[in-house]
Formats: sequence, C-alpha cells, structure tokens
Amino acid sequence: MTPARTLLFAIASGTAVANLYWSQPLLEEIGRSLGVSNAKAGTLLTVTQVGYALGILLVVPLGDVLDRRGLVPIVLTVSAVALGLVAAVPGFPLVLGALGLVGCTTVSAQILGPLAGDLAEPDQRGRVVGTVVSGGLIGILLSRTIAGVVADLAGWRSIYAVAAVAALLLAVALRRAIPELPTRPGVPYPRLIASVFTQVRRRPSAQVTIVLSVVNFGVFTMFWTALTYLLSAEPYSYSLSTIGLVGVAGLLGALAARGVGRLHDRGWSVPANGFTLTLALLSMAAAGRFGHHVIALLVTIVVFDVAVQGTNVLSQTRLFAAAPEARSRLNTALVTANFVGAACGSAVAGVLWRAGGWNAVTLAGVIAYGVALLVWVVARRSLRTQPPPRSVHPG
Repeated sequence: MTPARTLLFAIASGTAVANLYWSQPLLEEIGRSLGVSNAKAGTLLTVTQVGYALGILLVVPLGDVLDRRGLVPIVLTVSAVALGLVAAVPGFPLVLGALGLVGCTTVSAQILGPLAGDLAEPDQRGRVVGTVVSGGLIGILLSRTIAGVVADLAGWRSIYAVAAVAALLLAVALRRAIPELPTRPGVPYPRLIASVFTQVRRRPSAQVTIVLSVVNFGVFTMFWTALTYLLSAEPYSYSLSTIGLVGVAGLLGALAARGVGRLHDRGWSVPANGFTLTLALLSMAAAGRFGHHVIALLVTIVVFDVAVQGTNVLSQTRLFAAAPEARSRLNTALVTANFVGAACGSAVAGVLWRAGGWNAVTLAGVIAYGVALLVWVVARRSLRTQPPPRSVHPG
C-alpha cells in the first residue's frame, strides 16, 4: 500500500459511501419536487441504507474468493448506472426504487477496506486501514456540503449525475491501480454467504465488536438526520447549502481521528475503544445542552465525529486482524449490521423529533452509548487480540 494507492483507495471509499447520503440534506427539497411529505421523503434515505446492507451481504463476501482487480471496477460501473437512473427517472416510486439500487451497488468501499488490509505491512495495517476507513466517513460528511451546494446551483438530480461520472472514472483508475493478486480457492456462492455468519459465530471478539459498532453507527446517523431538522427550523432556518456546510465541522473531526488506527498497531485497541465510546456519550449530552448555541454545537460536532470515527476505525482494524483469510466476510457482517443500525437511526430520528424534538434525540443517543459502554465493560476481555507482528525491512 504505497501512499498514492492508499490515497486513491480512501478517495474511492469516500465517493462510494457518499452516494448513500446525497439525499440526506435534500429531503425537504426532493419531497417538494416529487410532491410528497417530508416523512415520506425520509423513506428515501432509509431504503438506500437497507439496500446498502443487502448489497454488503450479497456482494462483499465475493472479495474473499474473486479477483478484486476485476470485481471493484465492475461494481463501480453498475453503481454508475444506478446513480444515472436516480438522475433521470420521474416520480417518487421510481426514484425510491433507483435509490434502493444505488444502495445495493455502491459497495466498493467495503471491498477496498479488506483489500487494503491484505496489501498493507502488518505493522502498518492500522494506519493504512484507518486512512481508507476515514475516507468513507469523510465522504459521508462532505456529501452534505457538496449535495447542498450543487442542489442550490443546479437542482437535486444533478448531484447524482455528477456521482455517476465520478464512479466511472474511479472504475478506470482502480483497474489500473489494484495489483494482480494470487488466485484464491473457489467457494460455492451459497456456502460463501452462509460462512459470513459462521465466521462471526466462531469469534466472540467479532460479536462484541459488531454490537458496539452498530450502536455507534446508528446514533451517528440518527444525530445527523435530526441535525437537518434542527438547522431547518427556528432559530436557524438555514438554507440547503448552509446546512451542507455544517458537514465541514464533522470533517474536521474525521480528519483529527484519522490516526486512531495507530493505536491498534501499538496494542491499545481495547482501552482506546472505551475512550471513544465515552467521548461519544459526553458529546451527545453536550449536543443536547448546546443545541441552540451554534458555536458550541459546531465544537460538539467535531468532538462527536472524532469519537465516531475512532470507534469505526478500531472496529474494522480489529476484525481485519482476527482472520486474514476471511476479512471480506467479517467486514460484510460488520457493515451489514452497521447499516441496518443506520436505517433504524434515520427512521428513529423522525419519530423522536416529532415526540420531543432535539432533546429527545440527544437523550436517546446518551442512553444508547451508555448501553454500549456497559457492553464494553462486561465483554472487553473478549476483545483483546495479539498485537500485530513487526515486519522486518531489508537494510
């Protein structure tokens, strides 16, 4: 994993994951243009995330048996077609179906993460995987800014046309950048999918890691979905592009947390995970307290995204270290669960907002992270893994 290849993987991961979130700051605008309520428009994000979980489950395990130099460009090309459909089809039902297809096909980031783990030197795996995984979170955060600006300039459909072109360009670049790898033994597809669950069942550390990660990602999605409602209402009443710019605050947090993977390389993964969960809980409490003070809210967003990104990087790096021969399948289990949690988080955000506004949303986040911390305290011994071996370089 040269620096250039690591950067390309991170950019490709960020672009792919961003495709899931273009609609998040635009839900009100999309609903207005398609003639549906805000609540109905919110199902666009939920369907996209459920489609993504399905795509992760059915496509990503192929990374353990197929040539990824061919698989990744194919996945990106099909994703480009799905994105083009969103930009072109009329009416809410067709847009809903097209976004479900986007979710199913924009899974290249979750093939590239395990591939980065395979190509990296053992003593650098945490740093490399941390950089690639950070690309995904940065893509989520920048998607809000980019979508808001592009929608204000050219309408909400234009962002999907731009994303389709980007996917095709990345397909060409990654075809050239991914090295040829040894052929892996073939496995019948039904047995390959079933083995995803087998791999998790065999490893208590994977089970606990997935539980912690699901809570983290579900609250993250709930928070950012509700933040759109908060910033659209009084006293803020921000425009789409202004709401999108708030994502820059989260981007600072993601960049600050990019080096968390180094803590895994040094054998500190488990205590660091406890710290990031605690930091996320405190951030939720602060967000509830300072929801109507914009500067304090922006600072809280930065800290919260450091905590979320740290938990995310530590979870994936720990799983990749647990079973090198099954990295794609363990990643499949983790990310499928994450995006089921994300779909629940986006749906719950609307319910909580109607029930009690911003205070209800942040209180739910505090409770969820409290449960996650309790799980970490009880089960942290099962999370411990041997520190990665140091590679010896000539000279």
